[in-house]
Amino acid sequence: MKDYETKNIRNLALVGHSGSGKTSLTEAILYKTGVTKRMGSLQEGNTVSDFSKEEIKRQISISTSVIPVEYDNIKINLIDAPGYFDFEGEVLQALRASEAGLMVIDAQNGIEVGTEKYWKYTEKINLPRIIFVNKMEKENVNFNEIVSDLHIQFGKKVIPLTLTLGEGESFEGIIDIIDKKAYKYNGFDKQEVEIPENRMAEVEAAYEEVVEVVAESNDELMEKFFSGEEFSEEEFREGITTAMLTGDAVPLIAGSCESGIGIDALLEIIAKYMPAPNDPRANIGFRPENKDNTRKIDVNEPFSAVVFKTIADPFVGKISIFKVISGKITKDDLIYNSTKDETEKQSGLFYVRGKEQIKTDKVVAGDIGAFAKLVKTQTGDTICDKDHPVIYKKIKYPKPVLFYAIEAESKKDEDKISQALTKLKEEDPTFEDTRNPETNQEILSGLGNVQLEVILDKLKDSYSVNTNIVDLKIPYRETIKSKSDVQGKHKKQSGGAGQYGDVFIRFEPTDEDFIFEEEVFGGAVPKNYFPAVEKGLRESLVKGPLCGYKVTGVKATLYDGSYHPVDSNEQAFKTAATIAFKKGIQEAQPILLEPIMKVEVKVPENYMGDIMGDMNKRRGKILGMEPSEDGEQIIVAEAPQSEMMQYSIDLRSMTQARGQFSMEFSRYEEVPREITEKIIEENN
Repeated sequence: MKDYETKNIRNLALVGHSGSGKTSLTEAILYKTGVTKRMGSLQEGNTVSDFSKEEIKRQISISTSVIPVEYDNIKINLIDAPGYFDFEGEVLQALRASEAGLMVIDAQNGIEVGTEKYWKYTEKINLPRIIFVNKMEKENVNFNEIVSDLHIQFGKKVIPLTLTLGEGESFEGIIDIIDKKAYKYNGFDKQEVEIPENRMAEVEAAYEEVVEVVAESNDELMEKFFSGEEFSEEEFREGITTAMLTGDAVPLIAGSCESGIGIDALLEIIAKYMPAPNDPRANIGFRPENKDNTRKIDVNEPFSAVVFKTIADPFVGKISIFKVISGKITKDDLIYNSTKDETEKQSGLFYVRGKEQIKTDKVVAGDIGAFAKLVKTQTGDTICDKDHPVIYKKIKYPKPVLFYAIEAESKKDEDKISQALTKLKEEDPTFEDTRNPETNQEILSGLGNVQLEVILDKLKDSYSVNTNIVDLKIPYRETIKSKSDVQGKHKKQSGGAGQYGDVFIRFEPTDEDFIFEEEVFGGAVPKNYFPAVEKGLRESLVKGPLCGYKVTGVKATLYDGSYHPVDSNEQAFKTAATIAFKKGIQEAQPILLEPIMKVEVKVPENYMGDIMGDMNKRRGKILGMEPSEDGEQIIVAEAPQSEMMQYSIDLRSMTQARGQFSMEFSRYEEVPREITEKIIEENN
């Protein structure tokens, strides 16, 4: 691959609903640009962008892959992102590294949830878009209906740059609106044909819409438009690019990956109208932490780049994929990681195309490259010229909402699991791995069940770590509701050294975790044994009398006791305190407490009733509702953690994946009596 200047580079994130054909479109573009001799398919497991075992097995994209192609002296970096919502973090990475998004729509299914979701997100970050309506050859497809639906849902800014020749199974070509030419296709090859007479009025009307968009891009073109003058190709180019960048136009192209129709038109539009990285109006996804330390997308600026994707393969090794923001990097340069203040030696500089590595001597501003085997550098880290340091902000990933408890199958697996999960987290920062100190369970958390299942499969296939999913234990707590006054006496005086400890302790509820006080008069218990009594009580808090959960909210007051001048010692008083604790908690009306989560659910308004009704069934309380910026509704609620374990799956089902939520721990509350009885029965 030859070297390209920044102005001749285009970075394009492929986004859309799962199954819309993003990976197939990538294959069609690779074939059309001569990179491959035949198109790969998901069914055969031989696509360039979906190359991991898990992707081949599931026939879905799991990781973002970078696919550079060359077209008309332009380098196009296609960043193919997964459509499945469990891998939303990958989509955020792809969009951040791009100057535009290519939204792929399945013509047969029309506007799906993924289309809505990523349209809203790209609108929010002001990212230009192109729409490719794929699968136009499928039966019962109506192009005008699709365009009408897009106009209704997203507005008139969606402007077709092509019309179709035939529809459904009769789909045979496209009409280029700007050039006013029609083309019939034989596979990926095309020939010009006459525009049907009965379509000319439709073409003229569509052309006028494009002309108006171009005219509105600046005052000079508006004057020319009112004068009745024709726009030049350069003016069309500048006008459409400007309208894309201001969010006033989203070009639409119709076609088919399978038959090859429209692929060349799409490439033409990407090359002509998409902004280059150094266009001063282009979206820069990477912003410095220090606003005063900005960099231009210019090869003459000091070098800076961000690692936006990591591939951690135990066989190939670690690959760090980065986008150069400013300056350039060569194969001989040391890597200074400003995020970690570390310097590393690179082991090869190259471009990636799926799993293929294409060696290069340099990577310039706006382009995407990769290093092999960087030890300390991770996803989100900034690398730069050490003499001109800068740190770019990291992505805020969505928080995990689904939790699995896992355990290693054997001691051998247990020894390897932590290191393997650390490597997998480099690839996917949206999952977390923690050990709950109360339940002593290894908790894997993420955005959905498919994501977590993929991680477990990778543990097994790539790292030979076998795990089982086990029941997730809720970290209940135990406390008391009333007071008690008990004696704890430990006496052992038969044979050998004796032991004697005797304490009277009053137990009562408190808002704090644990309080120990003493009110001993007259030396009934010597002061030097007070710490032993407190230690005995604190150690007893670990296991409550009902189900063995941690005890909290207890105040213990040592107020009397007795001792033996020879047989008393610290251990004896510690044991006496333990005896007192067991009796005292049992007599003070022990109860179970459960963790209550604060939940925020964001859904379209028409799902409000279902969501609120479902929350009530989960013993939840609705605290309030408020509209979000994008017109949806945010429901704020509280619900027991035990009722929310599968909520991400249930919410997706209830809202056809349109709903999203976050939750965080709020406090502990008493468990209702009937549920307490069930929990005690299960634990005893």
